[in-house]
Amino acid sequence: MKKSLLIALLAGAAVTQANAQVTPQAPAAAPAPVAAPSAAKKALLDRLVALQQPGLESMARGLAEQPLRQMMGAAQQALPRVPEDKREAAITKIEGLAKQYADEVGPIAKDKAAKLGQTALLPMLNERFSEDELRALLVALEAPAYKKYQAALPELGNAFTQQLVTELRPSLEPKLKTLEQQVASTLGLPANGEAPAKGKAPAAAASKPKK
Repeated sequence: MKKSLLIALLAGAAVTQANAQVTPQAPAAAPAPVAAPSAAKKALLDRLVALQQPGLESMARGLAEQPLRQMMGAAQQALPRVPEDKREAAITKIEGLAKQYADEVGPIAKDKAAKLGQTALLPMLNERFSEDELRALLVALEAPAYKKYQAALPELGNAFTQQLVTELRPSLEPKLKTLEQQVASTLGLPANGEAPAKGKAPAAAASKPKK
């Protein structure tokens, strides 16, 4: 529920912005400003934003680390071109650099997510939900059963993923193997990254029969 609420709000804002950029429209009258929340409603909004904070931080970290994942993928593809005697050292250094980047951007992402929770998410929630609706949301989100469910999600997700991989592998591996061979053939490359087979050395000339 937390994630779907957050995604719905952010996706709605993104779609609205995209439509405004694609379809020029005549200037519309400025919407009436939303009244600042009362102290009681602000307290409810703060509680709701606090519940969303782990999801906001996860989203921010994912965005910050996306270029790192792409770079690591490119490095993985380039490793075969590194001399074998230097490959292990290169891997160790790259992993260290990646960890350093992740450690540095993590706090930055957390800080930005916390600030945007107050300056971006809270005003949207204030605009879309009444005080009574916020109370109803908080009753559901703060319920012990829901918290227990949220805490169990990582374990449930991992168990499901492992079983899904086990079920998918026999069906996917043959198709991936065929695709790999077809792509390699199209590019004129040997499959599985093997070196091209060298032509056989010319056979020695047969000795002439003795007279």
